[in-house]
Amino acid sequence: MSDSDKVNILLVDDQPGKLLTYEAILNELGENLLRAGSGRAALEHLLKMDVAVILVDVCMPDLDGFQLAAMIREHPRFQKTAMIFISAIHLSDMDRLRGYEMGAVDYVPVPVIPEVLRAKVKVFCELYRKTRDLEFLNRDLERRVVERTAELETTALQLRQSEQRRSLALAAGNMGSWQWNRKEDEYSWDEGQYRIFGVDPASFVLDSDNIRARIDPDDWTKMQVAIERLVAQGESHQVEFRVLRPNGEVRWCLGTTAAGTGRDRDVLSGVTIDITDRKEADERQALLAREVDHRAKNALALVQSIVRLTKAADQKTYIAAVEGRIRALSKAHNVLAQSRWQGANLRGLIEEELAPYRTHDPLRVSLKGPDVMLQPAAAQTLALALHELATNAAKYGALSAIDGRLRLDWHLTGENLTLRWKESEGPGVIPPQSQGFGSRVIKASIERQLGGHVVFDWGKDGLFCEIVVPSTGRIGHASPIEQSIRSADSVVVDVRLPLTGNRIMVVEDETVVALALSEALTQLGFEVVGPFSSAAEACRVARSTDINAAILDVNLNGEMIYPVAQILLDRGLPFIFVTGYGPESIDARFGRIPALHKPIEPEMLGRIFGTLKDVDRPFAVSSAS
Repeated sequence: MSDSDKVNILLVDDQPGKLLTYEAILNELGENLLRAGSGRAALEHLLKMDVAVILVDVCMPDLDGFQLAAMIREHPRFQKTAMIFISAIHLSDMDRLRGYEMGAVDYVPVPVIPEVLRAKVKVFCELYRKTRDLEFLNRDLERRVVERTAELETTALQLRQSEQRRSLALAAGNMGSWQWNRKEDEYSWDEGQYRIFGVDPASFVLDSDNIRARIDPDDWTKMQVAIERLVAQGESHQVEFRVLRPNGEVRWCLGTTAAGTGRDRDVLSGVTIDITDRKEADERQALLAREVDHRAKNALALVQSIVRLTKAADQKTYIAAVEGRIRALSKAHNVLAQSRWQGANLRGLIEEELAPYRTHDPLRVSLKGPDVMLQPAAAQTLALALHELATNAAKYGALSAIDGRLRLDWHLTGENLTLRWKESEGPGVIPPQSQGFGSRVIKASIERQLGGHVVFDWGKDGLFCEIVVPSTGRIGHASPIEQSIRSADSVVVDVRLPLTGNRIMVVEDETVVALALSEALTQLGFEVVGPFSSAAEACRVARSTDINAAILDVNLNGEMIYPVAQILLDRGLPFIFVTGYGPESIDARFGRIPALHKPIEPEMLGRIFGTLKDVDRPFAVSSAS
């Protein structure tokens, strides 16, 4: 057997004499034999090299065989490594069952029968060798698959390029040609021209009056000016115009006109191309760009709020908490991106968040529930809530213990989505004396942003949390893009609003952003009324509550804030808008109202509301939750 074909066999026993005995028995196999006089030495060998079979003495002083096996099985590289227990004492059935639970594949009693031990070890060595060879073949197959995939991608690219050329040819075919004798006022059209104008060649009379009736009046005037210039200068000319079809449909067209020469100078000819699809695509692209801008600003605002609201006892803990929460948002964004922001699968969010805590033991983390599609806003909220629950469980709850268990199930009942988080077999938990970031975010976002409710029960062996979300919190369609447009140069931030008191109403549907705004205003010395996440609730408060000013999010999950703004205008109360969209998205009726882009800086709030009190004071850092 060549050296490359040999596998490693690890012998673990605290008695050197036994190790020599095992070596003498197994030397005939021709494999590499490694010796370890303790559990710690065995772990050092395992970290340096791969091992086919491990012989472990059950009774050792520092780490016994069961403990060593459990530690080995926790490492991903050795979850399938064969372990044979050797015991000089009689083992009960319970001891054997414990050993198998810890990962043992067989037992060998002392005194050891050499032929039996060699036969068992040989079987597992051959199995390891065949598995290694199979992995090599799999890697080779994967390499060939990658190469073949690259070839297919190249072919697909060529096909796409060919399809693009074909599409361009088809687009060029959506056109018509015509001639016009100006002196005789005679027209001739081909079939494509009639099709673009939506008229019947058999009944439509080609004369200037009928053609003029089918073209937008403003565009007709521009076309006549262009034609006069064309005739005078003799150069071809292009112009966009709108065709008014008899059925009321409007089509955008691009017309190219050229004049004849010599005696045919009064004969004009041209080509008309229907560009309606291109115009609509340009409009959709503009709307999409505004939506992307909105999502990016909202994401920045959410991250900014997480940074400002997270509390920790030291810098290291603070950084870990912030990074964990941002990663939770990133995972939610990944799931949403797969559906092009049309929605997120709840199971996908849960599996993404709990993946680091799942082991070979299927009972450690168990999930059960149907497929549920979540609206993007609800997906981000639930992702953050799940992250806070998982982080708490990993630090203090069931996921912090080897034997800890977590069960998460969800179901739809009537109009509600219910999630139940149940920890067990973990360390005893004590109800917190005060709410930290995690519990504040979970409770506030679920109850205020999604209109649901949350129940926490700190039992003796683990936390139980029930989250109920109404159907309005799991709509499977993205929020609509704001449609109203106004001039893009109307954002006003260098202003001061006159205040007669310090009560400011906050209306914001993103819970974390609302908490950050509230905390910033409180540090600036204001009393916060709210925050509120729906226009209806905000309208009620704006009509009847003693407030002195307001901060209004323009788009509350697809619901516009303008009714609230009108009430405040009627009462003569100052307010500002905050938005993740561009300034052109705000209704022109409120063009003089200050508007801030998300994310919002506390200093800007201080300037607008006429105070700089405590603006430069850093945010406090204390214990996290």
